Amino acid sequence: MKAENNEYDESKWREKLTKEQYRVLREKGTEPAFTGKYWNHHEKGIYKCAACGEPLFDSETKFESGSGWPSFYAPVGEEKIGSKKDLSHGMIRTEVLCKNCKSHLGHVFKDGPKPTGLRYCINSISLDFKPEK
Repeated sequence: MKAENNEYDESKWREKLTKEQYRVLREKGTEPAFTGKYWNHHEKGIYKCAACGEPLFDSETKFESGSGWPSFYAPVGEEKIGSKKDLSHGMIRTEVLCKNCKSHLGHVFKDGPKPTGLRYCINSISLDFKPEK
């Protein structure tokens, strides 16, 4: 079931998500590198937002970055991803959000492969995967 971007308040998100999903998706946490279920995942399909089900990344854009998190060079559409400046942890980064539900996904960096030169570094726990049929 896909949640519309303002369908849930934070109490509903706490009911819907696991404690760890809530920590990452709603409180902007992260999972340790090389621990998530998708960092070394190679099936063909679509990666969706774990909070609302919105399609975010195609496996065709996934690449091995060596970072320990799933990395993609482009979303399925620019309208799917939001971003904002993140000054936490003494760094200047660009946070990546699901545009539909405003959940935290990870960060984007300018050290990715062609054609975009971007690396969307995404928490596995922020994603669900739908295999290609």
